[in-house]
Amino acid sequence: MEARIMSNTVLKKQREKSRKLSNIMQNKALYVMVLPALVFFALFNYWPMYGVQIAFRNFSFANGITGSKWVGMKWFNFFFKANQFPVIVRNTLLLSLYDLAAGFPFPILLALIMHNVPSKRFCRVTQTATYMPHFISVVVLVGMMSCMFSVNSGWFSTIVRALGGTPVQLMGEAKYFRHVYVWSGVWQQMGWNSIIYLAALTSIDPGLHEAAMIDGAGKLRRIWHIDLPGIGETIAIMLILKFGSMMSTGFEKIYSMQADLNLSVSEVISTYVYKMGMMNNKYSYSAAISLFNNLINLIMLVTVNRISDKLSGNSLF
Repeated sequence: MEARIMSNTVLKKQREKSRKLSNIMQNKALYVMVLPALVFFALFNYWPMYGVQIAFRNFSFANGITGSKWVGMKWFNFFFKANQFPVIVRNTLLLSLYDLAAGFPFPILLALIMHNVPSKRFCRVTQTATYMPHFISVVVLVGMMSCMFSVNSGWFSTIVRALGGTPVQLMGEAKYFRHVYVWSGVWQQMGWNSIIYLAALTSIDPGLHEAAMIDGAGKLRRIWHIDLPGIGETIAIMLILKFGSMMSTGFEKIYSMQADLNLSVSEVISTYVYKMGMMNNKYSYSAAISLFNNLINLIMLVTVNRISDKLSGNSLF
């Protein structure tokens, strides 16, 4: 009896193996197409993880990664006890939360408006106009803002003077830094980020709108009860991904906007890592901070994903 059970188990495993091999052979063209992406991720995403261990070593170029002395959690404790730690983490969280609260809803609103505009020509022109800022380089964007908001020659200051006001240094003063950073980002990325929501809106059955119109539903009611629920899954996925990169603020833009006057609010984890690693040659210290940052992002991603799965049934995994 036991021999028969073992024989059946072996046969099932062989059939499952042959089925998988047959599936691979039937779809080999698809697997070949996926292969370059797998090689790319293996070489440029997973293989560099080998160097993460320098966060636990006293790294030096002379000794190499494995030859450097193992110091354990020394650099993590050094960062947690540093005077800059609470300031940097607070600045990163406040800037990320502000960016999420201000920047996440606007692409959804823009997509809903563009989807319901009756004039297709107006829709195409508006979409093109809102997509274009996405392709402006970060350095160029910061240069444009420096010119526009210049106290002496900027057109914004000129308008303020013409209205009888007193121009302020928007790019220099700490209290304006977050507002300039976030709302310039909303302007630059709003159109581009709305593409995925527009694509999701096109998949909604037009018959639902026709039935709602027959029942006397207005445009706003149809948007609320048909369009928004129709893209609810897409919104949930994008929100999860946004939370997964909560601690990873845009380094290039923040670093380009930094000045001595706004350093108290503009110093975030990414800029601090760059200064410690590239300017002060503290590679192990900067690697430890980056690893801490990524672990927080991972925890937030898993947590928000689980909450979304329980509340709405939408999740990444």
